[in-house]
Amino acid sequence: MSPIDIGWLSIGALIVLIVVGMPIGISMLVTSFVSVMFIRSDMVAVRMLGQVANDSLEEYLYAVVPLFVLMGLLVTASGVGRDTFDVFQRLLHRVTAGLGIATVFANAVFAAITGISIASATVFARVAVPEMVRHGYTRKFATGVVAGSSVLGMLIPPSLLFIVYAVQAEESVGRMFLAGIGPGIVLAIAFCATIIFLARTQPKFVFDSEQEIVDQEPTSAWTILQMAAPIVALITLVLGGLYGGFFNPTEAGAAGAFGALVIAILRRSLNRRTFWKLLVETGQITVSVLFLILAASFFSRMLALSGMPRSLAEFFLDGPIGPWGFLLAYVGLLIILGFLIDSISIMLIMLPIALPVAGAAGFDLIWFGVITVIAIEIGLLTPPFGLSVYTIKAALSDPQLKVGEIFRGAFPFVIAMLFTIAIIIAFPLIATWLPRL
Repeated sequence: MSPIDIGWLSIGALIVLIVVGMPIGISMLVTSFVSVMFIRSDMVAVRMLGQVANDSLEEYLYAVVPLFVLMGLLVTASGVGRDTFDVFQRLLHRVTAGLGIATVFANAVFAAITGISIASATVFARVAVPEMVRHGYTRKFATGVVAGSSVLGMLIPPSLLFIVYAVQAEESVGRMFLAGIGPGIVLAIAFCATIIFLARTQPKFVFDSEQEIVDQEPTSAWTILQMAAPIVALITLVLGGLYGGFFNPTEAGAAGAFGALVIAILRRSLNRRTFWKLLVETGQITVSVLFLILAASFFSRMLALSGMPRSLAEFFLDGPIGPWGFLLAYVGLLIILGFLIDSISIMLIMLPIALPVAGAAGFDLIWFGVITVIAIEIGLLTPPFGLSVYTIKAALSDPQLKVGEIFRGAFPFVIAMLFTIAIIIAFPLIATWLPRL
């Protein structure tokens, strides 16, 4: 049996192990170890595993993972998400379906200080959904808006998925963050356009009554400024410091975590017990991510040893499918995998296979990464996995709210994401012009 055959069999074995319920990280380690044994020897497999563990986890850049995770959790605990929503609610209360649009904008801003989609879904499920229902929106639409706009957390920088992609693709984290700004704005605009379109053409989908119930209470500019100040300060600290050249990504994460801690203390929303709980949760998330990265690095080296990525590149690029056929097939496969497994696992399984092909096709790997992240994030909104949907269901604790109802509410935003991918494929400069500056 040739090394290429072993590479293909390892992918099949990995899929089988995941389907039968073995944790994804362990599945990748087992298949990689056994495959290297057959390609070379058991001693080579043991040495490669040790080398991968050392090389993949000693990266200084990975210190950014716990820092951004901690920042996101502290921001969530401090109530900044509620203030963000309140600011946009007051600014857009006279716009058609204004609360829906306010939720999108609030999620976009919240994404710029957390970088975690699930955090956005948790916060705005508790903040925005009750408020939207009180103002005459259907629960289906309200939960769908929150689920849809939560994906902005992984596209607008800082983004945990962009960090993982940058390391796997050997690209600059800062450039990947810059690449997410344009597509993030385009996706937010697409969501807003979807909301306005639904409000005007399908009012029964959006509103329980004939139209939105609008509060007439005026809000002073000073009140809005007070609520917005912590948000603006934290964004300026993290993104301004990063793009202004004062911080590298790890230092920006540390500054952001410290800033979020100060805000939480000043708001008196953090006690010792809560802080310890956040630290433990940060550790759990970080360890799970780094273990997956270790397993994916071993998997990547095994595939490279087998020669399978080179064979795959020749098949796609020299055959009738061509580079663009490969790209469409890749996006479709990412969406299908999103039905079944989580975002980081999809990325770590697919990138060792796809990146060599994308590089051979001459694709800009930063642009390719943006498309990858958007396609993967569609899986947060689609059954049966739909992690954002289940997060919203758990956060609301409403026995009358059915999961299927949230999925139906989120479906228009899946269409908007597909439309956004098409725009970015057609106009790559949306993702690449800022990183090139």
